Amino acid sequence: MRFNEDARLDTSQVDDARGRSFPGGRAGMAGGGLGIIGLIVALLFGVDPSLFSGSTAAPSRASGGTISSTSTQLAGQCRSGADANRQADCRVVAVVNSVQNYWSAQFAASGRRYSSAATQIFSGQTSTGCGSATSQVGPFYCPADHTVYLDLGFWDELSNRFGAPGVFAEAYVVAHEYGHHVQNLLGAMRLVGKDTQGADSKAVRLELQADCYAGVWARHAAGTKDSSGQALISELTTQDISQGLAAAAAVGDDRIQQSAARRVTPETWTHGSSAQRQRWFTTGYQSGDAGRCDTFGAAAL
Repeated sequence: MRFNEDARLDTSQVDDARGRSFPGGRAGMAGGGLGIIGLIVALLFGVDPSLFSGSTAAPSRASGGTISSTSTQLAGQCRSGADANRQADCRVVAVVNSVQNYWSAQFAASGRRYSSAATQIFSGQTSTGCGSATSQVGPFYCPADHTVYLDLGFWDELSNRFGAPGVFAEAYVVAHEYGHHVQNLLGAMRLVGKDTQGADSKAVRLELQADCYAGVWARHAAGTKDSSGQALISELTTQDISQGLAAAAAVGDDRIQQSAARRVTPETWTHGSSAQRQRWFTTGYQSGDAGRCDTFGAAAL
């Protein structure tokens, strides 16, 4: 995956909270994460199940909406696609720009208004609208403040511990989280209710739909533009899609349970199997149509 070196990046969509101090002691679990093996048996990157009925109202940022000095530094470092090709944090900016560009256009085409979500890059611990969280929960979306939270150390986890390296593997994670934001705006999270575990549960259907949405974005990623109308992404190859599929498989509930030397128990699943996650990402990518991502109406997952 390569970014157009001349593309302009919009860092206003990303809040860099690395180095920022947050009050409070013991961190809670603000959202579904994918961090250290000991904690991820039941937690994969996603959303907090207790917040599936979350509002689509304007967000109220618990972490504070001000841009810190590190965010100012990010703006200075991440100006172009060339920067995204060199630096991990700039890649996050570029992918966030591309994903939101795509969904904004799709919402407009259907007569809806897309409300942007922020991404916060943090390290160690942060405070969110869903409570305090540590890096151990992995990337997650908080519907209460419409924000994706990401510790870039997770890219090492994804590559080294889960065996899913690559720039597009990272992009898949970001696109999945923004899939949750789309679900929040469309009201899909309210469909889950208390059905939060099990291979056929609505929680699993929610996660698989977010995978499908990530695939839909991937199909159209090369067509997304920056603020000046230039292409953001210059190249997306079959190898990139293979990286996304590898990442989807790596975070399947069955694979996670096996990695933790535990018995595979579908009745405890919250995100779906490796095969299911790959299948729904592929459905989105091959069709390029969000209408094909109706996991809630699907007879079989």
